Amino acid sequence: MTLSSSFGTPHRPGVPPLEVRVLRGGILESVHLAHAVVCDHRGRVLMRAGDPQQLSFVRSALKPFQAQVFVGSGAADGVGIDDRGLAIACASHAGSPAQAREAFKLLWSADLETERLQCPVPPGGTSPLEHNCSGKHAAFLAACRRMHWPLESYLQLEHPLQQQVLKRVGELLGMPGAELVTARDDCGAPTLQLQLAQMALLYAHLGASEQADLERLSRAMLAHPDLVAGEGRFDTELMRRGHGQVMSKGGAEGIQCLSRTGEGMGVAIKVIDGASRAKHAVALHLLRQLDWLTPLTLEELEQSFLEPSEVVRLEVVGELRFDAATSR
Repeated sequence: MTLSSSFGTPHRPGVPPLEVRVLRGGILESVHLAHAVVCDHRGRVLMRAGDPQQLSFVRSALKPFQAQVFVGSGAADGVGIDDRGLAIACASHAGSPAQAREAFKLLWSADLETERLQCPVPPGGTSPLEHNCSGKHAAFLAACRRMHWPLESYLQLEHPLQQQVLKRVGELLGMPGAELVTARDDCGAPTLQLQLAQMALLYAHLGASEQADLERLSRAMLAHPDLVAGEGRFDTELMRRGHGQVMSKGGAEGIQCLSRTGEGMGVAIKVIDGASRAKHAVALHLLRQLDWLTPLTLEELEQSFLEPSEVVRLEVVGELRFDAATSR
């Protein structure tokens, strides 16, 4: 499968990025710029604002695809992991006791010790289980135990686990995994530099319900949004109020990805300066344009994420436009 439409061609002018305006007392104070793209599961760029070829590291939005190895290797079934365990494997959680406990249960089910985790202890924490990536690391280790791969080096790019991640992501993108550009994420695991349209394609696959492993992970995240992020956090609140219609997973430095359940459409957003408040505003703006949520649900989410204080409000200027190459 290869990306088509405008993907891989020079960026055409005339489709400006979205502007996120921060208003204090109704007066402009700051502006963030964001690129956004909508792809289908065949790799076609359907709509865009700004540059669909914008390069960025996918960061934690990669987690559902890293968790594919945990499911596909048989490790999840082999140790009897339920949907809660799958959700924590995909999570960027808040380190709450309930979330840390799920990561521990995943390790315990695979007969692994907490000391095996190589994600750091978060500031103010007492255990690596409280790190937002502990579920991902626990799933990594469980897959290694299942496949009899070395445990000590599971974060190294050359490790069979990480090579499997590259292979599976490459297959979804229609390219050799060896060609993917990698760097080390803050938790120590490899992350990928992708074009924004490639991120959207991954999430189109996640929402398409065509691949059993991805469908299981998607279903688990939607069933347990409280584990994926945390109370009051964007991904949790969006999936909880969206009643299973929209998958949401963010990443650091202004990355936000969405998919429409069962429709094979994915959205990827990159805020140029990396601001989290701006990516949430853009996501809600696009969800309104795409008509993926009810007006009442959007109003509730906008009250939480577009009005961070009594005197500050965020508004988004611009819209997605149909891609010219697709509409011909």
